[in-house]
Amino acid sequence: MAELENLSLEGFNLATALGMDPEPEAAKKTPPPEQGGIKVSHRMGARQLWRKAASEKALEDAMPSWHFREGDCYHCFSFGDVDSFSFFKMVLRQQPIKYAAISTWCMAGEDVTDLRKWHEKGLVGRVDFFMGEIFKGSYPDVYAATKEFIAECGGRLVIFRNHSKVMAIEGERFDCLIESSANINTNPRSENTVVTVDRDLVGAYIKLFSEIIPFNQDCGAEPYERK
Repeated sequence: MAELENLSLEGFNLATALGMDPEPEAAKKTPPPEQGGIKVSHRMGARQLWRKAASEKALEDAMPSWHFREGDCYHCFSFGDVDSFSFFKMVLRQQPIKYAAISTWCMAGEDVTDLRKWHEKGLVGRVDFFMGEIFKGSYPDVYAATKEFIAECGGRLVIFRNHSKVMAIEGERFDCLIESSANINTNPRSENTVVTVDRDLVGAYIKLFSEIIPFNQDCGAEPYERK
């Protein structure tokens, strides 16, 4: 027993001793592409503000005191008819939006209709959508409307295993990031949302989205490149 306890297997290769290929064919196959080593950095904002809203109307009433400026970070807790798109509308009330990357698991048809209307009026430029894998099958009408809209605005529709709710927005006066627990469809539940006015942070997320490997081949435009 003592001899077995002191036995060293250092340098011994069992596969070689048995005449086996040490690297099976399955292990030699090229692995699927990874979603990149994506990192997003953030610097502390100049002001940290907290708000509570019971409805989208409450957000509208609060708007006169919400003057977004670089470094601001609004932390919002809402309940009622507030979703992440409610905050997109807040940004649009302060400035025209040149570009928006919208990431959400699902989306309501009314929201696509609003985006098309704003685009026709020159208030919203290019929009890229990053949707969950259930979007086309579970929401075929909204999917079709989204495809039509990206053709109009020169945008992009990317389908992947997605559950993130983020909007990276470039505006005429400021850039901001909207991060929310809510999708872009009104759901009468409590939600939390953070709006950060930070150009560098927005740029980092735009780069992140450009590196997503889509499930679908008919994405539309090429990934957006920031000027």
